[in-house]
Amino acid sequence: MAREIMERRAAENTYLHKDFHGALNHGMIYLQSHFGDEAVREWLRDFTRQWHAPLRQRLAAGDLDALRRHLEDLHRSEGVAIACEQSPEALVVRVPACPAVSTLRQRGEAICSLFVETTRTVNEALCEGTPFQAELLAYDPATGASLQRFSRRTP
Repeated sequence: MAREIMERRAAENTYLHKDFHGALNHGMIYLQSHFGDEAVREWLRDFTRQWHAPLRQRLAAGDLDALRRHLEDLHRSEGVAIACEQSPEALVVRVPACPAVSTLRQRGEAICSLFVETTRTVNEALCEGTPFQAELLAYDPATGASLQRFSRRTP
């Protein structure tokens, strides 16, 4: 039998990490059921501090545009167009639906009651030690749609 060899590069494939959404959700459910709500938030803070250290450094230097680019790129990679309004002092982000929530709902999975913290706590941790603060102004648990504001802290 003839053997065919295919050469593929990762860049040729559509970016997907839906398994990450499921793992994140199940990890949160486990932590919440065994260690409580605050353990989930602390885990999200720790993850954010480590994983997003380069972004946090840019925010600490006052680069709010870096956060906008990050959020746009992240959501674009998941097929979701977000709306951003930015001024030198603030960034307002409207997310029509959270890709993670959409994926989990499509799979029929129970969603952790603290899933909102993947937005609220992660954003707050991104802003720790920076000139900016994060606010979650609105969140729909059914879709993960949200209205977020990042603004310069007042001294």
